[in-house]
Amino acid sequence: MLFDLRSRGRRRTVQAVYLGLAVLMGGGLVLFGVGAGNGFGGILNAFTGGGSSGAQTQVVSQAEKTALAQTKLHPNDPAGWAALLQARWTSAGQGSDYNTSTGTFTAAGQKELAGATQAWERYLQLTKQPDPDLAILAARAYAAQSNYAGEANAWEIETLANPTEAKGFECLAVSAYAAKQTRKGDLAATKALSLVPKLSRATLQTQLNQAKTEPQVAQEC
Repeated sequence: MLFDLRSRGRRRTVQAVYLGLAVLMGGGLVLFGVGAGNGFGGILNAFTGGGSSGAQTQVVSQAEKTALAQTKLHPNDPAGWAALLQARWTSAGQGSDYNTSTGTFTAAGQKELAGATQAWERYLQLTKQPDPDLAILAARAYAAQSNYAGEANAWEIETLANPTEAKGFECLAVSAYAAKQTRKGDLAATKALSLVPKLSRATLQTQLNQAKTEPQVAQEC
């Protein structure tokens, strides 16, 4: 996962992410327990909106500037792009970028989300082993833009890294259905159903069937 230090490339990614986290935590932001309630915790559930203080926004903006500077200094280093993805995702959920009353991203927030997925795409070009945690952030950024094909691709990367986790396959299935990629959705759905307890399969099957006709289900992952 994200903090596995066994590979050289992963260590560089961790260094960049720690840099971003240090800036964010220095501003008093909370990294745990905030999110969509889908089973993925910690940093992956942080900053989906709700933080509106000027101090928070200022800290987030600095984290994004730091990551952007890193990508300019070392454009072929995936660590910088990983940090930029995280910083932009975080920025999209803060201040004027996110409307807490409606639970939606503003135009400015959508711009940050677009920047986040652009950083992800560049990151993919530079690494042979994408981090599954970053893939989840990318998937959520794509979903918030209603780019379900991009979301499905990101979830597919997550499932390759965690082939025994049902949630990833569930999210892959619903995003694939939303993208009209029926075969991919069916394969992922079958896998997800095989990984959950028997007592839960009927409920999950109902949710998967709903996703075939209601694309917005993919935004709940």
